Amino acid sequence: MPSLPRSHELLSRNDSRLLVIDLQERLMPAIACGESVVTNTVKLVKAAGVVGVPVSATEQYPKGLGPTVAPLAELLPEPSEKIEFSCLNSLDWNSEGSDPEARFKVVIAGVEAHVCVQQTVLDLLAHGFRVYVAADAVGSRSVVDREFALQRMALSGAVITTTEAVLFEWCERAGSDEFKSISRLVKD
Repeated sequence: MPSLPRSHELLSRNDSRLLVIDLQERLMPAIACGESVVTNTVKLVKAAGVVGVPVSATEQYPKGLGPTVAPLAELLPEPSEKIEFSCLNSLDWNSEGSDPEARFKVVIAGVEAHVCVQQTVLDLLAHGFRVYVAADAVGSRSVVDREFALQRMALSGAVITTTEAVLFEWCERAGSDEFKSISRLVKD
């Protein structure tokens, strides 16, 4: 039986990228459920490495907010520094050597959900990207700010999903070494 094409709503390792926004030392202690946000972002970054999804990262005013938190710093490429809340103008996806239009789906993790994450998501949507927000990998100081940011992003066209859903969409099938690696990440 011929295999049918997958839904265009699903993420693929071939059409997506991961963007990690501002998970910095001086911000994270104030973030509600910050430890969980970091843990889930680490899973996303490691899974991206397993399946070959490119990863970008940003730091908001690192001189004042410090560098990226240690569990992520060693896994991420050099982050782009920014002072604008939206990451849009800090990203140099054209210099990666791949066609940025081929990776039109962007998975988002980071803080704060109602500021830098939300403004980046809205800008990416305005420029034709399909945006997937890993709800368990984004946070704000206030639970209410996070909740309403997720609602606003969804109403604007972003897909609100979870870390585990992203991992298995990138993996696509069981029975491979990649699946074993992804499964270990999910269990951690």
